[in-house]
Formats: sequence, structure tokens, C-alpha cells
Amino acid sequence: MDDKLEARRMRYFMQVIESGSVRGAAEALDMDPSAVSRAIGILEDECGMRLFERRGRGVVPTDAGLLLAGYVRRQHNQKQSLMAQMDSIRKVERGHVDLIVGEGFVDWLMRHSLRSFMASHPKISVNLDVGSSDEILQRVVEERAHIGLLFLPHQDERLRSHHVHAHPIQTLVLDSHPLARIGRPLTLSDLLPYPGAMLHRSFGIRQHVEAAEISEGVRLNTLLTTSSFGAIGHFAAAGLGYALGTRLSLPAHLDTPELIALPMKNPLLNQGRSQVVSRHGRVLSPAATTLLGVIVRDMAGTLGPGAAAVGDRPAARRKA
Repeated sequence: MDDKLEARRMRYFMQVIESGSVRGAAEALDMDPSAVSRAIGILEDECGMRLFERRGRGVVPTDAGLLLAGYVRRQHNQKQSLMAQMDSIRKVERGHVDLIVGEGFVDWLMRHSLRSFMASHPKISVNLDVGSSDEILQRVVEERAHIGLLFLPHQDERLRSHHVHAHPIQTLVLDSHPLARIGRPLTLSDLLPYPGAMLHRSFGIRQHVEAAEISEGVRLNTLLTTSSFGAIGHFAAAGLGYALGTRLSLPAHLDTPELIALPMKNPLLNQGRSQVVSRHGRVLSPAATTLLGVIVRDMAGTLGPGAAAVGDRPAARRKA
């Protein structure tokens, strides 16, 4: 019984870290906040020090809290690794996969890899989350996601890159836009007279564009800044201006002959890469391994030239 109570308190403790407040944790656990608070108090008594400190309307872990959270995660990861290895001798019939990707991959995944995988494995559940490049890296490194798909990840020895695909950053415009009549790879200066749409700075694409702006000594006229790939596609499709992105990121209903992708002259914008990553050294479950294989196969088979399976090596460095 004591072991069960301790495990329960640890679950409450980790949920408080995840939620950033006792009340948020209680809501996520469907519990009374006072019960969660008592459990944290017992843990603090057992540790002999405070595990959280107030920060605004929420709480953040103290150094001791971070130390305990790391211990809990290591225990969980060791158990998950053991279970994954035991599960590997069974057929891939049941399981769960946590997947986190950039929003630009969602439409492609649902039309290809996830569609075929979930049809073939109806008893395997999938959790698909969308995040920025930094969020994807954090989730995969912390082993809160099995697989990540992102644009230009940082060099990180903790990541294993399974596949790289070239995705140059291009200018998306209607075929009636003045930029479509220039007839050569565009410079950023060519874009200056027109309004544009770009992603927030937390996205690898935007960071690449900003590096190109510095190299050319220009500052683009950005009318729309968003975290949605779909929004920049709609911006260009509506004739409001240009959007800087990749063809892959366009939802299927926007990927039409009228919306064209113009090449860019700046070499920084032609170094774009998408990568499929997992935590280096992590033993993936059979379900996650199978889905990973489907994604790598589909990226190589459906996206055209630019694919390269890279095997077990650190993810490529994002260039500035």
C-alpha cells in the first residue's frame, strides 16, 4: 500500500510540474486541489525541503524539485525501455505512439503515413501533437514523444536522425502575382515592394529567413506573422501577397496549379532540410518502430528528389 501511495504522490508531483500550478494539475487529474496540495506537502516532508516555489499565479520546481523530477523520469524511462524490449518479441498488434511534428507536416502525414499505418494497425493508438522546432526537440529529448518531424533541428548528440529530406524555402504566390513574371531565382530585395506572410521566430523556417535577411542587408515587409502554415498558404492563395515557406507545408486544398513556388537565389534559403528524429539510444516500441519505418519510406517515396536516409547519427546542425 505504501508503494502505491508513493507512486500516486509522484504522479501528482509530475502533473504539477507539467501544469505549472496545483490547480491546473488538479483539473488534469480530475481531483480536488487540496488533495494534490496535501500529497505535495507529504513529499516535501519526506524530502526535507521545498519542491516548489510560487511564481506569479503558478509554481515552478526548486532545485530539489528538478532533481526529484529527473529521478522520476529516469525511473519511468528505464521501465519503458524494459517494457519496449519485452514487447519487441510480440507481434505489432497493440500499442501507442506519441508523435510531435511541425504543423507543416500534419496534412502530409494524414494523407500518407498515418492514414496507411492506422488503417493497417487499428488497435494501435496515436497521439499527434503539433509544436515549434524548439518544442519538438524538447519533447523528443525528454522522451515524451517517440518520433519528431521538424525543419532544421539543432545539432544535438541526444537525437538520432533517421531521414533527411531537402526542402528549400521558396516564395509562394499566385501565378498572377508580379513576382511570378521575373523569370529567375528571386532575391529578398525582389520581395521588398510587396507584403508577405511568415512564421514566428520559434520556427526553423523563419530563423533561416532572418539569417538570409542579414546576409542580403534587407528587412522584409511582413504583414502577417503566424504559427500556422495553413494561414500563410491562405494568405498567398487569397492574393494578399507572398508567403515564405515550403510546398510540403501547404494543405492539400491549397496545393493547386494557381499557387506557385518560386525559387530563391540566397543559398541560405536552399539549405532547408526536414528531419525525422527520435531520442538517441532510446529503444522504441514495435509500434513506434513500425510507424517510424512507414514515415521514412513515405518521405523517400512521395516527396521526390532530396531524400537521404542517414541512419544512426546526430541530427544536422541548424545554420544561422
